[in-house]
Amino acid sequence: MTKPDQQAALLWTMAFTSTPECVALVRQHTGEVLAERGYHPDDIDGALLVCSELATNAVRHGHRDGHPFEVRLAAEGKHFLVEVSDVSSHPPCELMEGSDSEHGRGLQLVAALAEDFGHHSRSPLGKTVWARLLLADPQRREHDHA
Repeated sequence: MTKPDQQAALLWTMAFTSTPECVALVRQHTGEVLAERGYHPDDIDGALLVCSELATNAVRHGHRDGHPFEVRLAAEGKHFLVEVSDVSSHPPCELMEGSDSEHGRGLQLVAALAEDFGHHSRSPLGKTVWARLLLADPQRREHDHA
């Protein structure tokens, strides 16, 4: 998995307290930002699912008291980049096939929705997990028709 292009146009970034309640705030803020910028509802739905899964993982596996996690959204032409950073240096790992666990399938969902995904270390500590989504139709963005 390759590292995403760092030259993407930034749409939005925000830090969140590392609590389960903040995952809903991630979904809310992400949805509002993408709707305000005219993204198509299908693209927003995919981005919300990916943001939610990556934010949930940041809270569950990357939590450290006093350290927030960060969500970053960026546009890359016909692609949309979601990045979630936390303070854990442990790489994300997918659930083993055949597992009966009720949790742990978030990365499988991200992999199904994303064209590509991966992670990289973050300075001064932690990691960033990212997913690159292919927009259903970048031309359907409302402000592109203005």
